[in-house]
Order: sequence, then structure tokens, then C-alpha cells
Amino acid sequence: MKGDVLKGHLDMLLLTVVANGASYGYAIIEELRRRSDGSIDLPEGTIYPALHRLERLGALKSRWVMATGRPRRDYAVTLTGRRLLASHRREWRAFTDAVAGVLGTSR
Repeated sequence: MKGDVLKGHLDMLLLTVVANGASYGYAIIEELRRRSDGSIDLPEGTIYPALHRLERLGALKSRWVMATGRPRRDYAVTLTGRRLLASHRREWRAFTDAVAGVLGTSR
């Protein structure tokens, strides 16, 4: 899937994956790929800046943990992040309903 198609939806996707439990960058990338049957395969250069931006906004928090002998940064959704995710989901539903109406398809 082209990156421009995902533009504006990346925050919602990242928050959704992390809302299921704290995770680190590479695992988030893999989970996006798994859930989309390989359609969403984003590079680290796209994911990490978005994770850092969401952290600056207070939607995510992170902490360093040791895993398999190396440090990694685990991300978790904050209350602010859960509220932001709920807002994104409402917007997504309204958007897909509107597009379905234009296309003449039912949801």
C-alpha cells in the first residue's frame, strides 16, 4: 500500500496496535504487516518519527527495557492516547460512511 494512502491515518494505526499492549518499534511494524496481510509494510524511518511525535503529544509513553540482552524502547498508550484514538475512530467511521454513500455501497 502506498504511503500517501496512509497519510493522515498513521497515528490511528499506531495507537490501535499499541493500545493492545506495550510494544517496541519493530514489533509494531510486524503487527501492522500481520494485521494487514502484508499490505501495510512501513519502514522504520516512517514509524519511529511518528512514535516519537505521538510521545511528544502525550499520546504514548515509553520506557527502556532489556530484551534478549539489548535495550529496547517499549511504547504504551496513555489516557490522552486512548482519547485521541477514540476521536480518530469516530472520524474514520464518518469518513468511510461518507465514501460508501458517494460510491453507492452500503456498509
